Amino acid sequence: MYKYASWGGRLFDGANVFFLTVCSFLFLYPVWFVVVSSLSDAHAIAAGEVSLWPVGINLEAYRFVFADSMIWDAYLNTFFYVGVGTAINLVMTTLGAYPLSRSQLYGRGAVMAFIVFTMFFSGGLIPSYLNVRELGLFDTRWALLLPGAISAFNLIVMRTFFQSIPEGLVESAKIDGANDFRVLWSIVLPLSKPVLAVMTLFYAVGHWNSWFSAMIFLQDRALFPLQLILREILIQSSAQNLASGIAQDELSKVSEAIKYATIVVATVPILVIYPFLQKYFVNGVMIGALKE
Repeated sequence: MYKYASWGGRLFDGANVFFLTVCSFLFLYPVWFVVVSSLSDAHAIAAGEVSLWPVGINLEAYRFVFADSMIWDAYLNTFFYVGVGTAINLVMTTLGAYPLSRSQLYGRGAVMAFIVFTMFFSGGLIPSYLNVRELGLFDTRWALLLPGAISAFNLIVMRTFFQSIPEGLVESAKIDGANDFRVLWSIVLPLSKPVLAVMTLFYAVGHWNSWFSAMIFLQDRALFPLQLILREILIQSSAQNLASGIAQDELSKVSEAIKYATIVVATVPILVIYPFLQKYFVNGVMIGALKE
């Protein structure tokens, strides 16, 4: 084991470990509190007795959540938006980033300037609403998928990553007769797994957490994503929708626990998927953001 030559080095190391431990606790405690609250008795939650461990373990809230078809329908809708939306995002972003990464493209500087401009200025909510309505997308699933098909920031990151691929590989493939689509499919994409994993994570998490667009563009509750239902429960106090037919006094006892249980149910999938993509995260972002 490496030993510091001075007490100052050991002091710094100890202080660093202590600081990171405190930060880790502060970051993880809110998640842990939500989990233990969802498993605790409603009276203990209302009395503020829950802190680090469940008090009076009670799974009644989860029974209410999973017994309601509204939650399951919203879950299926969210998986659809995440799966189809992320696929559209990756295809559109890749097809936009690759040509912009090639020095042979005439006027690519002007195109990039227009793309960067959209990151700072946009038409706003009302023009976006009118645009979606006039295109016939209002109150359809496509209203959540097509308007945000490309993120300007993600496009720039992917373009910069593509620029880091040696030009000689592309030129040698073209000498052998490959066209741009062949080069993209057979050479560029196999070398771009880190940035593709990062883009998948960014887009998937964005779709999973999205609720504002659904609130603006959707009226049919059968199309609502899970996060919009969660918003109704947390902000509009509509926990009674999950437990229709339950006596009012019983509902008041479990409503707080239902809120925490719904948060857990909505968060677990992303927490499960993220560790599998984490190894690509730092590598893809740093290369895509720094190399020019």
